[in-house]
Amino acid sequence: MKINWFPGHMNKALKDISEQLKKVDVVTYMLDARIPVSSLNPSLNKLTENKPILFVINKIDMADEKKVKALLSQFRSKTSDYILFNSTMSGKSELIVNKIKALASEKIARYKAKGVKPTIRTMVVGIPNCGKSTLVNNLSKKAKVITGNKAGITKHGLWIPIGDCVEVYDTPGTLYPNIENQEVAKKLAYVGSVRDEILDFVELSTELLSLLDKLYPEFVRQRYGNNFSLEEIAKNRKYITNGGELDIERTARSVIDDFRKTRIGKITLD
Repeated sequence: MKINWFPGHMNKALKDISEQLKKVDVVTYMLDARIPVSSLNPSLNKLTENKPILFVINKIDMADEKKVKALLSQFRSKTSDYILFNSTMSGKSELIVNKIKALASEKIARYKAKGVKPTIRTMVVGIPNCGKSTLVNNLSKKAKVITGNKAGITKHGLWIPIGDCVEVYDTPGTLYPNIENQEVAKKLAYVGSVRDEILDFVELSTELLSLLDKLYPEFVRQRYGNNFSLEEIAKNRKYITNGGELDIERTARSVIDDFRKTRIGKITLD
């Protein structure tokens, strides 16, 4: 199975991001804490390379925080910073706004020296289903952006005022035209950043179980037992088709669902 998903709206989104970046002071780059490095989109990296970046490492409540913290040094520099985040929790938006202001401090200082109130613009970018729109909703205090727990919900961007001097631009989740590294592609599929309809769940769940057996063997055995083939899991869960056969497709989907809903454990694959 070769995974590649780049529908037309993503190409339009990248063009829109490129155009709107001319107005942006700070890029808010959302990453999935379960795959923080694999969440980096080469197309976005190229577009945003000359802008200050705040990396929001989201879904930290679903990830292996110790492993994530070991990767954090690559997300901080003179022009970038990071924050570990759970966008479904309220009351954390001020932390994001303060980080954005810090990265735009030179512009704010210039405006204040002139006695002019500054307007700082940030654009939220990232792969599909990493929590961008949920974050924007939290920042704006109102559900102005459509959200959903699957890839491909946001189709176009819009500017929304937040706080006293910051405006935020929400963008559709974007991948890239040709994902050559299929290990990265599989990780994107595991977390739901690739549309499920194009995936072979039996193959995908088999690959996931194999990877988890290497990274978190104790979690796999605690959830599924020592013999954790799809056939054995189907037997244990009594997943049977109408024809009396083991329902391997249902089993495969349940394994992916177990991972996505942290039933196996808090896991980071990078």
